[in-house]
Amino acid sequence: MALIGANELKRKLLIGFEGQPYVVLDVFFASPTARGAATMVRTKLRHLLTGAVLEKSFRSSEKFEEPDVELVPASYLYSDADGSHFMDEKSYEQFAFSTEDIGNDRNYLKEGQTLQILKYNGQPVSLQLPQYVELEVVSTELGQRGDTAAGGATKQATVETGLVVRVPLFIKEGEIVRINTQTGDVAGRA
Repeated sequence: MALIGANELKRKLLIGFEGQPYVVLDVFFASPTARGAATMVRTKLRHLLTGAVLEKSFRSSEKFEEPDVELVPASYLYSDADGSHFMDEKSYEQFAFSTEDIGNDRNYLKEGQTLQILKYNGQPVSLQLPQYVELEVVSTELGQRGDTAAGGATKQATVETGLVVRVPLFIKEGEIVRINTQTGDVAGRA
């Protein structure tokens, strides 16, 4: 396994530090003013398993291992009392995440949906939602003020997963909308 030097660090790079997997969020190279001093690399790292953010400085001569992390495609199957069940599309292996592990991401999952699963040492540890999901509006209020989109007015709507979102007045029940999974905002009709 190849080693990554501290002077090779860049954003979104995966590294192993103290036996744990981290992703580099930010990196800054500080050149010293004194002769003979080593260049310092200041980083902001996010732990892949816990999500905790850590600020750490390294000497440019330090090395890091590559963590055994891979992104694999998976399909969402169903949810029950045990959690949410998925199937690895490469190995057809089924596994589940508890309701606490998934949290609010559950509102963006519908049966048969394909997404990315992060595996660490061969074990699934977290899911990576696509940036946008397409969900059907199952209930909404009647639009007011002439049902125009020009005014920027919105109303509440509930989509098929139970998520409540704000939609433009012209959106009706049965329509499919695109929802940004990072912000929860509706990006328009699908």
